[in-house]
Amino acid sequence: MGIEITDRSSGQREGNPTLNAGRGSTWWAPSALGWWIGALFAVGATFFALGAMPGYVKLVGNNIDALTFFIGSIPFTTAAFLQYLQTVNTRRAPSGLRTDGRLRVLTWEPRRIDWWATAVQFIGTLFFNLSTFYAMYTNLSATQIDELVWRPDIYGSTCFLIASLLAWIEVAHGLWSWQPHSLSWWISALNMLGSIGFGFSAVAAYIVPTTGDPVNVMLVNLGTFIGALCFLAGGLLLLPARTRAKGG
Repeated sequence: MGIEITDRSSGQREGNPTLNAGRGSTWWAPSALGWWIGALFAVGATFFALGAMPGYVKLVGNNIDALTFFIGSIPFTTAAFLQYLQTVNTRRAPSGLRTDGRLRVLTWEPRRIDWWATAVQFIGTLFFNLSTFYAMYTNLSATQIDELVWRPDIYGSTCFLIASLLAWIEVAHGLWSWQPHSLSWWISALNMLGSIGFGFSAVAAYIVPTTGDPVNVMLVNLGTFIGALCFLAGGLLLLPARTRAKGG
């Protein structure tokens, strides 16, 4: 997932030079933080889409399938942290914030919607780390799966929904807008759809104690697959958005 927010208060943002060493090209700019954010979100989404792809689990087995999701959660978390880091070190013109060049990590800025969006998103990825990690254990009971796998999955999906909604409200300037010529609008829309897909998947993954099976296996895989494809597209769109003057 890649949150791209347009700053409506100032119309532009200027990143901390410590975090943006060179602009580079659209598709290859390893010296730019924004490039890593988009690339890592895309990589993580690719692993999630692969893990949920029809026929993949039958081909590789449950253990490799679970490992695929866990591997995918790592770039998601890394990208989310880098995006949070980018947000808290952003200088907003013409207010002059972040002009001292110092690198910030922990901040408290509750009046900034982008701060909330990226912070909540990062927390959500940590829950996905936990969920996918414990999903690799094959000897868990139904109750343990619900506690160690399903519960953090629900928390992570809820965080993603909240973060996506905050990013969408900032870009759309409300609950609804139609801006098909804006990359930021498309990124926010795709992330919202991806979060909804992950949300449906998480709800359907609840293990019924009496049967030991998920509520709906097909919805689990379908929601994850469609959600991951949306996040993949959103992550890729972050790359050209990065090289545009106003990100949209």
